Amino acid sequence: MHILEAVILLMALVVISNVIDHFIPAIPVSLIQVVLGLGVALIMRTSIPLETDWFLLLFIAPLLFNDGRRFPKKELWKLRGPILANAIVLVFLTTLLGGLLFHVIIPTMPFSVSFALAAILSPTDPVAVQSISQRANLPEGVLHIVSGESLINDASGLIAFKYAIAATVTGVFSIKAAALDFIYISVMGFVSGVIIIALILIAENWLYRQGINDVIFSTVLRVTTPFVVYLITEELFHASGVIAVVAAGIVFHFYGTAPDRSQPELTLVSERTWDIIIYTLNGIVFLILGIELPIATTNVIKNDNINTFAAFGISFVAWLILLAIRVIWIYAYQSVSAMRVKKSNPQYSNKMHSFKAALLAGLSGVRGAVTMAGVLSIPVVVSNGQAFPSRSLALFVAACVIIISLVVATIMLPLISENKAPLLTRANSTGDDELEAAADPQANEDNHFISEDEAQLYIMKLAVQRIEEERRPNNQKEAYDLILDYQFVIRRLELKLQNKQEMASIVSDELALRRVALQGERQAIQRLYDDQKISRETFLVASERLQRIERQMIHSIGKKIRVGRGTVQQFIRLKNRLALWQIQRKSHDDIADELALVQREQAKGAIKQLSDYFARDDIDNNRFDSQSVYHLIIHYRNQIELAKEHSKKQIRDHSLQYQHLRIKALAAEREGVQVLLEQGHIDWAMAAHLRQYINYSETVLIMDYQNAD
Repeated sequence: MHILEAVILLMALVVISNVIDHFIPAIPVSLIQVVLGLGVALIMRTSIPLETDWFLLLFIAPLLFNDGRRFPKKELWKLRGPILANAIVLVFLTTLLGGLLFHVIIPTMPFSVSFALAAILSPTDPVAVQSISQRANLPEGVLHIVSGESLINDASGLIAFKYAIAATVTGVFSIKAAALDFIYISVMGFVSGVIIIALILIAENWLYRQGINDVIFSTVLRVTTPFVVYLITEELFHASGVIAVVAAGIVFHFYGTAPDRSQPELTLVSERTWDIIIYTLNGIVFLILGIELPIATTNVIKNDNINTFAAFGISFVAWLILLAIRVIWIYAYQSVSAMRVKKSNPQYSNKMHSFKAALLAGLSGVRGAVTMAGVLSIPVVVSNGQAFPSRSLALFVAACVIIISLVVATIMLPLISENKAPLLTRANSTGDDELEAAADPQANEDNHFISEDEAQLYIMKLAVQRIEEERRPNNQKEAYDLILDYQFVIRRLELKLQNKQEMASIVSDELALRRVALQGERQAIQRLYDDQKISRETFLVASERLQRIERQMIHSIGKKIRVGRGTVQQFIRLKNRLALWQIQRKSHDDIADELALVQREQAKGAIKQLSDYFARDDIDNNRFDSQSVYHLIIHYRNQIELAKEHSKKQIRDHSLQYQHLRIKALAAEREGVQVLLEQGHIDWAMAAHLRQYINYSETVLIMDYQNAD
């Protein structure tokens, strides 16, 4: 497949996978992407040739830079000890012990390949770790481990993997040379990343002072930063580009948003751009995993030394080995930490430090994009031209461990943890808001907090109330326009919060009111035609519009349309459609005034019919939802205002009035958020999220105003 076609196909599949994830949230999107990739490979016979250098540059560099850039500052400094200890010690313990055990269960696999396989399986998906930590309410000591290792274990795991692969390719391995080389590439990689990002930040600051503060330019500069850091470190200093991009991301996180170069628009654009990049790259990595699965499977099946079922068994045992290492390490770490704390505080409770917590943290070791990116970079041949030993089996085992870790975490975590939230991975969670919230497992313990939908419903109703207070005779159309926009959101939120039985009742009542209103509209049209205030052409157009609305309403409640079934009725409808087609060929100005009259009288007729309906003695008005009635009345009042003629000046005034009312409404929303926060109904994280939504709305309003000018 041509590279351009492959890119388009992969991006389309990323979009499809996230659509599927929306309807099946219990299954991680990464697993869905693997299945889609496998389907494409089997059905379309698709294969994507990969090269180590560009694959690491394209995927690893931006992913790790983004991880370092978004890790919480306070937690990063507070956990600097556990981060370095667990990201290095645990990874190399997994590499050595796991590699030895892998060689035991796979005697045909050389030691160096076993170590390489264990090393590349040691990194964990950081978003999966944080998501599991949040849902399992892990104790602080355990959270230190899983948070710390998820940031830097990618780098240490890839370094160990690189050494094992180099030993396999060259056939030469010296502990002394490896140790010295490890120190050089690690230290030089760290120093190189810090220096390069510092120079980039200085250059950006200098350009800003020179007046070069274009948002698009600055965003492109920031996006290319990890690629520049990785390439310079690897090609010029022959050090670890992986460590360099992690170090650069951390430095950027601390100093990249300094006040002298910080612009709200730049922050917004660059963050959303990063979200798109990470969203796409992670999806493509797991799709490639699925596409590569048939290749690995075919090679294993053809291998005379091991059959497919044995390969599956080996993969499961390999996952068990990795799980056991993590659980034992975490259990030992939390026990030692608890003992130290208990010495200084005898009343300290140790009830949360249990094997269950260690098991939950062990299951948090979901392997993700970095593991797949690394294992796919294994060369095909060694230095003497022979095939890389056990490459297909290593690829098969790594791919199966990734899938097993995802599947087991998806199935087991709801069974052994109290929080039933869906499992997130880096492929379906790119924002730092989720990571910040997950880092504080106590954030959602208070049960008196209302949901985000309830909070939005409250502030939306405050906005409508403010618009009603600001409504005057000269801005009625604009007020009704804006209230109608809010009412659509309010109705959607209310229906979402209702249970199925209440929702069915509300929808049924709304449809009943809609039928009453449509009857009033139909009578108004007929009355205008009988009084000869509109022509036959206008009557046909208006009647067809009304019939179309009625058909849509009937379809919405799942009933079949029982009109126009006979031959005579079909002929009449065909004749009317032909007349409508002839009318549409004429100038719309000929009937524009009559259509405006019809629209106004239809709305008035609907409101009158509703008023008469509610005035009946046999109707219980209390059973109707007040918001439903209000929404319908506002809709028809809006139609009356829309039917009025407007000059260009009036249209300009309409835009200004609408913007003025929108600003008032947004101010009411902000006040509502503050009230909810002060009264303890929401926490700071939700308040920030709601305010962010309001800020986005205000930004769009400003953009519309600028575009209008």
